[in-house]
Amino acid sequence: MRELFGGMGENVLVDAPFHCDHGDNIYLGNDIVIGMNCTFVDNQEIRIGDRVMIASNVQIYTASHPVSQKERLAADWKERGTTFFRTYALPVVIEDSAWIGGGSIILPGVTVGEGSVIGAGSVVNRDIPANCVAAGNPCRVIRRLDEEI
Repeated sequence: MRELFGGMGENVLVDAPFHCDHGDNIYLGNDIVIGMNCTFVDNQEIRIGDRVMIASNVQIYTASHPVSQKERLAADWKERGTTFFRTYALPVVIEDSAWIGGGSIILPGVTVGEGSVIGAGSVVNRDIPANCVAAGNPCRVIRRLDEEI
């Protein structure tokens, strides 16, 4: 794992199978658990802080495509020797002590704040502040957590 990831702290558990595009754009802190069958599309950096729990079947995407087909599809792709579509990537950050529930999808450019909990099956398309419980599709804050560790 140390050869695969861009950086990795101590006490990191990644259950198999684990899927990623590159690996070297993934940075893991200390005391991390990543459940089985997770997919990290790391065309841009994915930074995961300390004491983070990521349940099984979580997908983290940094890559996306323009919505407008005029912007998404490249008319001159054959001449340029590229693909017929355009892609962009935005980093994803999961801060310390967060918990990402099973089957959640984290979209490009999102930050999940310190201590926050993402409910199972959520689609996170915007930043989630620190110390919140957030869930749903689209994911939204359900309540604040005012607890201390």
